[in-house]
Amino acid sequence: MSSTRTIVRTHWVAVRAMLVFTAVLGVAYTLVVTGIGQLAMPAQANGSVVRDGDGTVVGSALIGQSFADADGEPLPEWFQPRPSAAGDGYDGGASSGSNHGPENADLIAAIEERTAQVAEFNGVSIDEVPADAVTASSSGLDPHISPEYARLQVARVAAARDLSEADVEQLVESHIQGRDLGYLGDETVDVLRLNLALAEL
Repeated sequence: MSSTRTIVRTHWVAVRAMLVFTAVLGVAYTLVVTGIGQLAMPAQANGSVVRDGDGTVVGSALIGQSFADADGEPLPEWFQPRPSAAGDGYDGGASSGSNHGPENADLIAAIEERTAQVAEFNGVSIDEVPADAVTASSSGLDPHISPEYARLQVARVAAARDLSEADVEQLVESHIQGRDLGYLGDETVDVLRLNLALAEL
């Protein structure tokens, strides 16, 4: 009899502990962290969305996107991002690189093909094509390109939009983001934000 009472008491303690910890850690903690995120960093907490001049959500500051037609051909009037190996390109649900090593024959062939395409598309020599124009990031989602790649595209974009190269060049220079903390990483250009500014010219 006392053994049965002990078992019931033990199970009841376990059930109460589970309910308390579920309420504290599963509900209260989640609400507190969500509230702090909304108060302290609302933009980041809501996906770092990017809006156009009309307030329409056009993407995320954390995930790149392609600027291509329905057939996947790059549109000359837009600055182009770096390649993506995530799914069909910039697929947030399939974030990954190609996992090919630097001596992989498929990767080397892909880089050579991309280099020729980028050079022809922008009317430059193969030697002028920077590495980020032909290689995907490790996540496949990087929204940034190097200032060198952005500058490479200036003449093409200006011609496609009937703008002066000087105006487009100035736009690129104004969108160069410095190194983190002044010394970490490289300077970058956010392609989506640059194209939004370009659309306003």
